[in-house]
Amino acid sequence: MSVSRRVFVTAAGAVAATGLPVPALAAPSPAGQSGSSGESGQRVAVSPDDTPEDLVRKASQVRPTARQIAWQDLERTAFLHFGVNTFTGLEWGTGDEDPDVFQPAGLDTDQWARALRDGGFRLAILTVKHHDGFVLYPSRYSDHTVASSSWRDGQGDVLRSFADSMRRHGIKVGVYISPADENQYLHGVYANGSARADRTVPTLVEGDDRSPERTFTLPATDYGAHMLNQLHEVLTEYGPVDEVWFDGAQGRIPPDKVEKYDWDSWYALVRALAPDAVIAVSGPDVRWVGNEGGLAREDEWSVVPVQEKDYGRTDYALAYDAPDQGSRAALVRAQPVADWLQWWPAECDVSIRDGWFYHADQQPKTVEQLTDIYFRSVGRNSVLLLNIPPDTDGRLPAADVTRLREFRERVDRELPWDLARGARTTVGPDAVTLDLGGLRTVDRIRLAEDVRHGQQIETFVVEAHRDGAWSQVAAAGTIGASRILLLPQAVRARRWRVRVTGARGAVRIARFELHKSAQ
Repeated sequence: MSVSRRVFVTAAGAVAATGLPVPALAAPSPAGQSGSSGESGQRVAVSPDDTPEDLVRKASQVRPTARQIAWQDLERTAFLHFGVNTFTGLEWGTGDEDPDVFQPAGLDTDQWARALRDGGFRLAILTVKHHDGFVLYPSRYSDHTVASSSWRDGQGDVLRSFADSMRRHGIKVGVYISPADENQYLHGVYANGSARADRTVPTLVEGDDRSPERTFTLPATDYGAHMLNQLHEVLTEYGPVDEVWFDGAQGRIPPDKVEKYDWDSWYALVRALAPDAVIAVSGPDVRWVGNEGGLAREDEWSVVPVQEKDYGRTDYALAYDAPDQGSRAALVRAQPVADWLQWWPAECDVSIRDGWFYHADQQPKTVEQLTDIYFRSVGRNSVLLLNIPPDTDGRLPAADVTRLREFRERVDRELPWDLARGARTTVGPDAVTLDLGGLRTVDRIRLAEDVRHGQQIETFVVEAHRDGAWSQVAAAGTIGASRILLLPQAVRARRWRVRVTGARGAVRIARFELHKSAQ
């Protein structure tokens, strides 16, 4: 990758690298639309005949959908692992648990919502069904649910309470529905060898009083249809959903009993019933960053090479934990197996405790640890997904609630008032320059591209004007939707500039903030 190209800034504020073909700027394409090799879209096809220059040009043409832009703007999202594992002490349940073990006597989802709101979280995802198959609402399609517990006389509905509480407190709702299902393997249809055939969804059952306005005919196995029916329940009976979270886990079953998931049908139903929801992380909208430590790569690309597998499932062209997913070199390495270059931004998941489910002998991470994770996720073009597991009483532990508040307060101190607000901005031949009107001390810099026009910046420097000359104070690679730079020492200057030294095509800098942390 060349980092020495001279760059220029157009009158409209777009920064482009000379010597590269610069595509026309395009608005986000409609949901689900794919671009061919000559047009912008969420994904652009890769050809075996593409040269390295072709790959870079195509990568510069990839654009996010409106739902992806809204999701990347969330920055901090929460996971809530809750279910029978909370009471058995397991992380991966067996599927034959006695439903009566589920007894959250003090369930208080408003407490969850208040703690998340006060912690700065804007979306929360509940494990509606984990790998054990226990369902946190009274599903018509399973006996392994809250309705089979004596909790609240079999009338409890955690999902209802969760969704209502989150919306009351201004938090978007997400749902995790595990494809793996140990209970359905033991007592149902998981991996029963059934063929894919057209299924009508919803499939009405005995005593069903629903009169659906519309039905869907989708190809699925017996278990795929089971999942479709549960997705239909969740997405039609509990209000708007903004994230549907799948993983790719298989049940812990004999290798000859693998269930091939009906991804294409599941995606189609989600798109029809929750058109604004992103589908993560075994999905076309959001990818897993590749570790469970909450850490993005130093240079995290939202445009990455992908391949299509298993009935339309989006999969990595390179290893999921490859240290480089989207650079020029990565595009070339992936070309032999890649089908598309796709806008597939990273989600960084991590638990506030060592386990994903609550364990009384574990303690939350320190504020310092959480702050470091924030800068290495949100500060690296990714969205943080922090798990906070409710306890056996159905509440978030007091220590975790306190830590969430302390975490938000710390981030607010790290990135207080933007000193560049109201500054005079000049778009010059090779940089965007800020004049603050007076000397200001800075130790935190926040940048963002206008990703409606793609992710283009490959390298850049930030400079301050001191002692009559420009001097470099920071240098990095990608920016994307968010880049936060921590200066090793505070710098005092009136004039600041960001200079793009390498880019794939026309870009726009949407955010250039200067902060002095309040230590």
